[in-house]
Amino acid sequence: MSALGAEEQGIGAGSVMRRKADGGYECVTDEVAIEEPLEIRIGQDPLAVTMRTPGNDEELAAGFLLSEGIVRARSDLREIAPCTLPASLGNVLNVTLAAAAKFTPAAAHRFGTISTSCGLCGKTSIEFIRQQFPPIDSTIAIRIEAAKLLALPERLRSAQGNFARTGGIHAAAIFDLEGKLVVLREDIGRHNAVDKAIGRAFLDDLLPLRNHIMIVSGRSSLEIVQKALAAGIPIVAAVSAPSSLAVNFARESNQTLIGFLRPPTFNVYSHIERVAFDPK
Repeated sequence: MSALGAEEQGIGAGSVMRRKADGGYECVTDEVAIEEPLEIRIGQDPLAVTMRTPGNDEELAAGFLLSEGIVRARSDLREIAPCTLPASLGNVLNVTLAAAAKFTPAAAHRFGTISTSCGLCGKTSIEFIRQQFPPIDSTIAIRIEAAKLLALPERLRSAQGNFARTGGIHAAAIFDLEGKLVVLREDIGRHNAVDKAIGRAFLDDLLPLRNHIMIVSGRSSLEIVQKALAAGIPIVAAVSAPSSLAVNFARESNQTLIGFLRPPTFNVYSHIERVAFDPK
């Protein structure tokens, strides 16, 4: 299979044999999402490896560093640059932190190879996550109208070009409470898509995203809710189911967690006060 525009679009194409509805067969060209490793280094020290769809790699690294508590503010990050050694094949990023940023190399033992489908790989405990990020400030009144919430899945799908082409890629999008799209990113790994989205917002110095909602195309796991918390996002919605850990974490973190967002219905699992329901 030969990759077409892999770095730009993360899509590969090649010939496949397809069985048709009438029982016949035909040779067609099919497009699939590319999956390659990305190694993130701080200085010359390897920090983590994730299996991702190439493209928006700097955003992915920024979002990962943010969600792991390695960087807190845009000023903590001096540079993210691709490794120029030929052997890296474009799959290694070198991160340079600002002198004032606090990072203990010994903490890197928590990280390992992160697959596209895993949860909190390499973490020593969930308690570590809770210690890194304060709960959402419940004194700030934030609400989204149910009608605007129900409009988001279609806006997500219409902006998700690579899913339409491959049928095998996840999306994470950040909207404001009026339903305006701020950023959408796609990746074969749902947590990578989230890292790319919040990483873009971090690089643009938009954090914390107190008046925003994040919607993901698949299920919501603990890791996705935690990454949203790192970006200060108070409302997380998914078109599929949440995990029990995601629900419990959202309740403890004062986040509103919405699942099965499939118009005209949805479920609210925590902090229902942020959803303005339509009057009967």
